[in-house]
Amino acid sequence: MTRTSTAVRRLATAAAAALLWTATGPTVAQAKPEPKAPQEFVALRDVDRTIIQEIRYITPHNFVGAPVDGYEKPMCILTRPAAQALHKAQTGLLKRGYSLKVYDCYRPQRAVDHFVRWAEDLGDQRMKAEFYPQVDKTRLFADGYIAEKSGHSRGSTLDLTVVKLPAAATRAYVPGERLAPCYGPQKERFPDNSVDMGTGFDCFDTLAHTDDPRIKGAQRANRDLLRGALAEQGFVNLPEEWWHFTYKPELFPDTYFDFPVSRRSLSGRAVTHS
Repeated sequence: MTRTSTAVRRLATAAAAALLWTATGPTVAQAKPEPKAPQEFVALRDVDRTIIQEIRYITPHNFVGAPVDGYEKPMCILTRPAAQALHKAQTGLLKRGYSLKVYDCYRPQRAVDHFVRWAEDLGDQRMKAEFYPQVDKTRLFADGYIAEKSGHSRGSTLDLTVVKLPAAATRAYVPGERLAPCYGPQKERFPDNSVDMGTGFDCFDTLAHTDDPRIKGAQRANRDLLRGALAEQGFVNLPEEWWHFTYKPELFPDTYFDFPVSRRSLSGRAVTHS
């Protein structure tokens, strides 16, 4: 065999070995695809266009003080039965000159995990003056304000209020602005076009308990208006939070989902307007 043919064989052998290593060697990590919502989930806007949406966790105006993980679009996602029941409640309130306004609906597990990390970071107190002025941050888990699982992640729970029509505009929160306690008089709290419920949304205070005896007059009437309208359609209130309701029976009573809050999570869903 000539030297030339021997060299050619060596080059061919080396090339084959390189190809084999490429095929069997370490592979580049593939991005894990985002989970999708089950077919039973819908965008509230596709069921009822009239319900006001002010999704707080995609903004920095919340107890964390920053946009929360998993919120990619300012939209409310719910199981279809919950959305349809909410539409019926809205129909009744519109006849009385009011509208529902949702603050939060389906909440991904990654958002709940974000809450947990924030609660464990005792040095982050930036939003204390508004959302938990009388609660020591070390007590958030023990007092039930923060938990590792949330009914919101099952898709039939939401946070909402009532707005008198015509709805006034609500100004945007400016990060770093001076904060006022969520339990103060309505004129002193952060502006919200909600009727006066006695506290702001996500107020970590016993005054937010739906039947707290200190809530009287118009504030009591407003809480009863919201609870009554939703109870007629199968929603059950959480006694510790006047804004928190769950539609019963739940489609997914034991499943905690983690798909992002985005239209992409609902890709392929049929749109049915009411």
